[in-house]
Amino acid sequence: MPPMTQQPPAYGPPGYPAYPPQPPKHPQAVTVLVLGILSLVVCGLIGPFAWSMGSRVVGEIQASGGRWGGDTEATIGRILGIVATVLLVVSVVFFVFILSAGGSFILGS
Repeated sequence: MPPMTQQPPAYGPPGYPAYPPQPPKHPQAVTVLVLGILSLVVCGLIGPFAWSMGSRVVGEIQASGGRWGGDTEATIGRILGIVATVLLVVSVVFFVFILSAGGSFILGS
């Protein structure tokens, strides 16, 4: 007698996939996410690019009517770009303040 093979449990009606097919990701959604992560970890100057590109990609995904996916990746990348841009502006303002004080603030003179 041949060995019996077990069938995986069915999660939906026969003939239908278990989950609806997902639309393909926008070609630049993952790029925005990577730029957002790099803007926080490596170089804050990338932040405005991640923010700008992320806003554009999120808009394109929303305007596609479900043809493109990757909204989560693009949104996270955009938010990371915003955070990196704010940190960049704060650090530049602080640096300019230190330079304008002539270093006396730090040196205590």
